[in-house]
Amino acid sequence: MKIRTITAGCNISKGSTDVDTKKINQIADELHTIKQYFIDQEYSVQTLRFSTQPWEFYASTQKQLDRVCSRLQSFCPDQFDYFNIGPVSAVDHISWLPSVLKKYPVGFCTVNLCKNNKVELKNAWEAAKLIKKISKIEKQGFANLRFAALCNIQPNTPFYPASFHQGKPSFSIGCENGDIIYSVFSQADSFDEAYNLLNERLSEEYQRIERIALDASEETNLSFNGIDVSISPSVIPDESLVYGIEKLSFVDNYGGPGSLAASRLITSVLEKLVISSCGYNGLMLPVMEDMGLAQRNKEGHLTLTKLLSFSSVCGTGLDTIPLPGNSSVESLYA
Repeated sequence: MKIRTITAGCNISKGSTDVDTKKINQIADELHTIKQYFIDQEYSVQTLRFSTQPWEFYASTQKQLDRVCSRLQSFCPDQFDYFNIGPVSAVDHISWLPSVLKKYPVGFCTVNLCKNNKVELKNAWEAAKLIKKISKIEKQGFANLRFAALCNIQPNTPFYPASFHQGKPSFSIGCENGDIIYSVFSQADSFDEAYNLLNERLSEEYQRIERIALDASEETNLSFNGIDVSISPSVIPDESLVYGIEKLSFVDNYGGPGSLAASRLITSVLEKLVISSCGYNGLMLPVMEDMGLAQRNKEGHLTLTKLLSFSSVCGTGLDTIPLPGNSSVESLYA
């Protein structure tokens, strides 16, 4: 298991003409202190990230938003690897985001699709238009990896692009852990054994990470929000979520019979972990970031419909889905 990200955050003052440089530099120093705690315990820490509260709370004009983004960009890569200005909710402000993604190559932003647990259709339509427009910013549409449309996401998740901050300065942790799935399911001879082994292994790993994080928090002014215990794979074959799931006797190819049950097995373990948690706490199925997912998608075992059905039990939705460049706004909206 690796530490994919240690994500810190704080609030930007409303109507700021500039960012509080001293405050953010202090947070950066503390984040590097936390990183060293994990390195000393032989963890690989891949990225450090910084998130603000949803930007409509501090910027009411494009000029104000641009000023904040410019300042946050200046902290990268020395203090942070990436920054996130959080979701926009007002439909009239959604059109501001392409310029953010174009001007600030390590900046992330999102659109909030839901209000009071209901989808705002106008926001969904504008988000679809935005996805189409963003696809032309970088070759092969990669700017869309720094954007997402959100629904019912809680604050202080460490993972990007959905992260946004709430409350006092704090940090949270996201892991890369497909290797755990691969290792555990390679040893399991039955559904029940897979469940028990996974519960035992994840409990042990996350409790260790939690202890380190709490110790580090005591040495800084950053409170610890928790760990997003989501299963997040990597591009390495032995860390592929799909290749791990296919080690189970009842799944031949992910996307076929048994896939939904295997997905639910994993999330049922996550739900019962006794740990300080935050964020998604689900099963990530990033088609472009997992070699097994990419291969099964190429072979036709996976479809958007199947991935959506799997997300009903894993809770993270569609993630890094390859779509044709000529996809219409109408199809993206649907």
